[in-house]
Amino acid sequence: MNNIDFRSDTVTKPTPEMLEAMMQAKVGDDVFGEDETVKALEEKLAKLFQMEAALFCPSGTMSNQIAIKCFTQPMDEVICDQTAHVYRYEGGGIAYNSLASVRLLYGERGILTPQLIEPEINAENIHYPTSSLVVLENTVNKGGGKCYTLDQIAPINELCAEKNIKLHLDGARIFNALVATGDQAADYGQYFDGISVCLSKGLGAPVGSVFLSTKPIIKQATRIRKVLGGGMRQAGFLAAAGIYALDHHVNRLAIDHQHAQALADALEQANFVKNVMPVETNIVLFDVRDDLDSATVTSVLAKKGIMCNSTSNQTIRFVTHLDVSSAMIDQAIEIIETLKL
Repeated sequence: MNNIDFRSDTVTKPTPEMLEAMMQAKVGDDVFGEDETVKALEEKLAKLFQMEAALFCPSGTMSNQIAIKCFTQPMDEVICDQTAHVYRYEGGGIAYNSLASVRLLYGERGILTPQLIEPEINAENIHYPTSSLVVLENTVNKGGGKCYTLDQIAPINELCAEKNIKLHLDGARIFNALVATGDQAADYGQYFDGISVCLSKGLGAPVGSVFLSTKPIIKQATRIRKVLGGGMRQAGFLAAAGIYALDHHVNRLAIDHQHAQALADALEQANFVKNVMPVETNIVLFDVRDDLDSATVTSVLAKKGIMCNSTSNQTIRFVTHLDVSSAMIDQAIEIIETLKL
């Protein structure tokens, strides 16, 4: 029996068709601005989101950290939810790279609102850091894949514009959100000063994230990328995978969402589960019974062939992706239904 890997959608392997596209890529030295496939990817995403320009980066963490560096100065403050990836999972990069502090908010499943943000914007006062940037995450990883809609984003944009604060989107799973909500990528650019789009999660590319912004900001971001060691040479082989993913793997994200819901339905009835967070996209978060702990349950599941991660002492995460077939979902459901702890 092969293992079913629900640890993350970052574990996906390139499909044979994606590999072929990569091998056929026309490449050059991207640090010299000579890789036409990288340029094509950047132009494609900038046009898709109606932003002026884009920069291909090795990872979502780098694209987010570059954005924060571009939009803040030392002694500034970044406002985000306490679950945000930029705060929890980027190695303290906000402090290390940008010398900025962080104001943490407590949104419902990571979703911020103007009502939460406005009271936390500092007044002009030498005792306070300058509130200069709000970061949203779509979908919210720690919120179980919960989505922002454009109707929720628009009033946050209005508040930031009124307060002269930049607004950045960590779009690690932005296409999952777009497929789930029916919103259009082209409508996003008007609301954000910067957007990071990850290609190596549900879209299935092996490497890469693209930072979108204005031409002046992308010029600045290119310099920061170089300083961070993110300047890649014949990166078109990787960019070609991103182009293929955008052309062929976006609509199929709906399948991952269906698979996640099927898993959630089975977990709702499982002997070892206390509750399951409502599913919106491809992430399932569930709490185990009070007399169990997540490490014990993940160990048992691993022995049964289901690989997954704990996110707390009581919480486990399943993530569906293109390397998980419907047959694998059926197999996982059978294991869940028969497991007694």
